[in-house]
Amino acid sequence: MRTEILPLGSDSLARAKELLLAGELVAFPTETVYGLGADARSDAAVENIYRVKGRPSDNPLIVHVHKDYDLSLLVEDDRSYAAKLREAFLPGPLTLVYKSRGRVSAKVSCGLDTLAVRVPSHPSAQEFLKYVGIPVAAPSANISKHVSPVSAQHVYDDLHGKIPLILDGGACSGGIESTVCDVTGDYPVVLRQGLVSREMIESVTGKCGLYVPKAGEQVRSPGMKYKHYAPACRTCLFEADEIGKALTCFYRNRDAGMRVLILCEEAAADNFPSDSVLRLGNTAEEMAANLYALLRDAETKADMLIAVKPHARGGVMDGVLNRLCKACAGEEK
Repeated sequence: MRTEILPLGSDSLARAKELLLAGELVAFPTETVYGLGADARSDAAVENIYRVKGRPSDNPLIVHVHKDYDLSLLVEDDRSYAAKLREAFLPGPLTLVYKSRGRVSAKVSCGLDTLAVRVPSHPSAQEFLKYVGIPVAAPSANISKHVSPVSAQHVYDDLHGKIPLILDGGACSGGIESTVCDVTGDYPVVLRQGLVSREMIESVTGKCGLYVPKAGEQVRSPGMKYKHYAPACRTCLFEADEIGKALTCFYRNRDAGMRVLILCEEAAADNFPSDSVLRLGNTAEEMAANLYALLRDAETKADMLIAVKPHARGGVMDGVLNRLCKACAGEEK
């Protein structure tokens, strides 16, 4: 299969709609990462997502719609706080999990009676979703467990020859996936942390929980169960106060002949050789925007990536740390 990268325009949108209605997959930009879209109403199309990505079949998907889409066609919404969250944060990087009306393929939610719905703010995503006019199921447009893509080229690197079309909307500005929040209970509960923080949600609703998955329980949101976001090189992860240990690891592996890079916040960068540092940035928002692009960069230049956690905690930083730990934890130091 030949994979085309096309800028958004009348011809590429018409092609995208034709492909989706035929059960094919189309990658498209959002403000967070690129999505791998399929007609959410079709079992075969949704199965195609899992096949192409190599995604575990018990890992639910998110349905994407444009800002004027009638949500009542897809979900039951009887929580007043859900409307407040939509008003405050949508379109934007917040996915809300509702009771489903069963109008899309059951494979989207892996048999659960809920449905995760997102309204992305990226202008190209809005144009695409409005043009196709159907609910589009879409995880990140990468091979499962690899670093999420924040450019059309990243998508191509992972999926060329496997999908027919990538709509190019430039680099994603947000950088990490949307926050996922369950709105089926008496108050919202964050299932996956992201750019809309728990604190931001709480400021609108007065109360917001944070879900901790239990062993053996079926996952209710993407990003909760499996190792994700991992670059194709060896990794290790140190705490913010373990600069000395990180340096020892760096020199030990470099002296053994490995190409080694350090990933850290700007405040820690001067502790390491300047030509071996990938700088995440100063603020949580900068780090979120830079993280995946730097992980992708590292795997092309290094045999080992040593990551050092930023000092800050809370808010958007919790989402950054979640991704960083899933990408780099678990390897020997």
